[in-house]
Amino acid sequence: MKKFVPDLICESVFAVDLDKLKERQISGLLVDIDNTLVPWGEPQMEEAFVDWVKRALQEGFQICLVSNAKHDRAQSFADLLGIPAVGMALKPLGRAFRRGMALLGLAPNQVAVIGDQLFTDVFGGNRLGLYTILINPLSTNELDTTKLMRRIERSLLEKMVKRGMISRKHAQIRQGRESDD
Repeated sequence: MKKFVPDLICESVFAVDLDKLKERQISGLLVDIDNTLVPWGEPQMEEAFVDWVKRALQEGFQICLVSNAKHDRAQSFADLLGIPAVGMALKPLGRAFRRGMALLGLAPNQVAVIGDQLFTDVFGGNRLGLYTILINPLSTNELDTTKLMRRIERSLLEKMVKRGMISRKHAQIRQGRESDD
């Protein structure tokens, strides 16, 4: 179960503390697209997300989009942002994350993965020893298989809380609720 435990859980990319990532010597970000930067299936990225990527780049981070989406979709957002992309990623296998790290010229200890799925972004990143950040999905509009995985994910997160692997507060952030603490 350890391979599914994210290093950090945040409400959105906007809640990711870039200064703390720098303190961890993280200089590269492998960022998911669908439901992380863009609602699933939407053709355009909101300006706030474009600005977040630009700010991270200005702060010295290298960024590569790593998405299970088709190459054309991933590349269109990469072109918009002026960064590289890996599409058709099959993230849990790890090859796409390795390719993204190679495009950035960085080692695993220098890279964080930011994404909305436990079974793709977190699991794939953890398998390679990357720092993993799980964020809430931007939309409930997604593939039926993803909806099924979300149900399994909720159950797994609850088990993680019971075993002390993540805090109740982080589980509540993931569920989109304020902490009762």
